[in-house]
Amino acid sequence: MSYLMKGVKCCSPMNPMHKVTGTLFKAHILKNILGINEQQFKISRTLSQLSSEKANSYTYVIVGAGSAGCVLANRLTEDPLSTVLLLEAGPKDTLLGSKRLMWKIHMPAALTYNLCDEKYNWYYHTSSQKHMDNRIMYWPRGRVWGGSSSLNAMVYIRGHAEDYNRWSREGAIGWDYEHCLPYFKKAQTHELGPDQYRGGNGLLYVSRGKTNHPLHHAFLEATQQAGYPFTDDMNGYQQEGFGWMDMTVHQGQRWSTASAYLRPAMSRPNLSVTEKTLVTKILFQGTKSIGVEYVKNGQRKKAFASKEVILSGGAINSPQLLMLSGIGNADDLKKLGIPVVCHLPGVGQNLQDHLEVYVQQKCTKPITLYNAQKPVNMVRIGLEWLWKFTGEGATAHLESGGFIRSEPGVPHPDIQFHFLPSQVIDHGRVASTMEAYQVHVGPMRSTSVGWLKLKSTDPNDHPIIEPNYMSTERDIWEFRQCVRLTREIFAQKAFEKFRGPEILPGKHVQSDKEIDAFIRQKADSAYHPSCTCKMGQLSDSTAVVDPQTKVIGVENLRVVDASIMPSVVSGNLNAPTIMIAEKAADIIKGLPSLQEKNVPVYKPKTLETQR
Repeated sequence: MSYLMKGVKCCSPMNPMHKVTGTLFKAHILKNILGINEQQFKISRTLSQLSSEKANSYTYVIVGAGSAGCVLANRLTEDPLSTVLLLEAGPKDTLLGSKRLMWKIHMPAALTYNLCDEKYNWYYHTSSQKHMDNRIMYWPRGRVWGGSSSLNAMVYIRGHAEDYNRWSREGAIGWDYEHCLPYFKKAQTHELGPDQYRGGNGLLYVSRGKTNHPLHHAFLEATQQAGYPFTDDMNGYQQEGFGWMDMTVHQGQRWSTASAYLRPAMSRPNLSVTEKTLVTKILFQGTKSIGVEYVKNGQRKKAFASKEVILSGGAINSPQLLMLSGIGNADDLKKLGIPVVCHLPGVGQNLQDHLEVYVQQKCTKPITLYNAQKPVNMVRIGLEWLWKFTGEGATAHLESGGFIRSEPGVPHPDIQFHFLPSQVIDHGRVASTMEAYQVHVGPMRSTSVGWLKLKSTDPNDHPIIEPNYMSTERDIWEFRQCVRLTREIFAQKAFEKFRGPEILPGKHVQSDKEIDAFIRQKADSAYHPSCTCKMGQLSDSTAVVDPQTKVIGVENLRVVDASIMPSVVSGNLNAPTIMIAEKAADIIKGLPSLQEKNVPVYKPKTLETQR
């Protein structure tokens, strides 16, 4: 090419016409060169992008390494041909690979530390609750490997069989008790061994309390004196009654899903796990989910999923991320300037939670946990746990509890009790002031339903959380029952040698009006938010996912966590969330659902009496 240009120049150096022609020819050649370079650059950039996408591409991308996400990460990487990226907004739950160095998480008795600490906790707050004296309620949620299973009180409760049969009636076909029980069992290894209800080969170790505390015995004796049955397994044949609680504690340590499911899978080459990684958006091609955008170390990055993106962020984060990504109520999204991918008005709606209240009694004998909370004793308890994982640090102390029906005609228990040989003030954020014992008591199937919405388009902004607590007369009546039925138990002979004056509500609180005021002032969340991405049929305009856990109206996107519950179960949520993830893993793998037919479940002889 340079030869031609030289030739033109030599032939007729003085001819103006040739000069113009030569200049045009040079420009034409230059344009061609630049065009080729630009095309090469575009091809090079595309290849670079494809290479980058391939490097950041996985079979599945899971958002949230919590109670559900850790289960899915383990189960989906059992197939060596499937690659999984697990993204977690919070830090690891170990320090230098050690649980001991992260004792605030792994020592069961230390659980209140992280309820008060933003380091491992989203630290949410509700909007002002107009039916609760305009209080703003505190909602701790796990932001760490293990999620809320690294923060919770380690109570393992499945709920009642009829909760799952109700789910099926509400549109979650295939999620009735006979299809859910096998997954509770698959997940579990119970220290008392397997039976028709318990598992014996699962990754989630479940145990009973070991303290043999006299106040737990007094509580169980008092409940029987009040006319309630003893149940030897409230997760088995008979939920109704009082007994010893199951706990996710193994060899004196908290047994979160990070310990049970994530760590055993970490050595697999097809699993990648991150920490301190905030997912900001789901990426779409049209209505097909292809990956996620996230921020790590201040840098914005992308990860791609060849099969599916799975949200396991929980009942607040999962609907928040859907809405940030253009899936939700179209009118709300447009107001914030978010392009609508799919109008799905149920996202963030149907918010349900359990409220509870503490009924506290002063103890006349120095046998509660009050002394254990004095600094010198805390050091002794801590050192024993650090050395041997034993002693008073090796339990959460919520070792007894139960379920009862609030009134005649209620088909299965709708009130839950946790007994504690100690006094808790403000979620444990204020130190105990005296020798005392208490029950945490509250209704299980509240009729008050709330919602959550985006505050802004900033993923760092917490959404507006409106649980709409105590908005129905039924809820108000049930809480009165909670207080009166608890007082009746505490008044039994078994507590005579321990019973001092009532601390809360206090003997001056007797009338309906006085009890209602006490509930408005003192009831708090039991930390069970759920149901904000409700599972249901396509014909249900409020449903967000179908019974296969797929988000309705888009492709390659699922939600698997407590948000997909059609309605809240009658009990704590950690065990059901793990079950949901175990069952969803089989659905994702294309395996037929496990099923156990005709497993007997207790029914009261008559519904004409309350007990």
